[in-house]
Amino acid sequence: MSIERTLLLVKPDGVARNLSGEILARVEAKGYTLVELKKTAATREQLEQHYEEHVGKQFYEPLVKFMLSGPVVAAIFEGHRVIEGFRSLAGTTDPTTAAPGTIRGDFGRDWGLKVQQNLVHGSDSVESAEREIAIWFA
Repeated sequence: MSIERTLLLVKPDGVARNLSGEILARVEAKGYTLVELKKTAATREQLEQHYEEHVGKQFYEPLVKFMLSGPVVAAIFEGHRVIEGFRSLAGTTDPTTAAPGTIRGDFGRDWGLKVQQNLVHGSDSVESAEREIAIWFA
């Protein structure tokens, strides 16, 4: 059995709404192991590295501004197929259409802002997880 690691970020909206504990508890209840955890203020440099594939897109600056608006909770989880498992727990990126029972489906909504505030980020591949973990847990 291969063990993967993934980066989970509780974004500023989730932290501000005091949902960090509930979100982390859902991931642990699924059976994944919390490896490392910290509450931190993102830097522009971290965000530029993290979102480098979105540079130049219309939503890039509003996204960076949102991620700088408050603290984030960064966590590393591990387990068999944890990347796929967490993304399933998170729900679709649009909280309006995210299924009930998912993090975004239960706690998210569209606030009508320039950038979607959708509570969490999870790595989308093993390669992304390795790159993102190095950015947030240098």
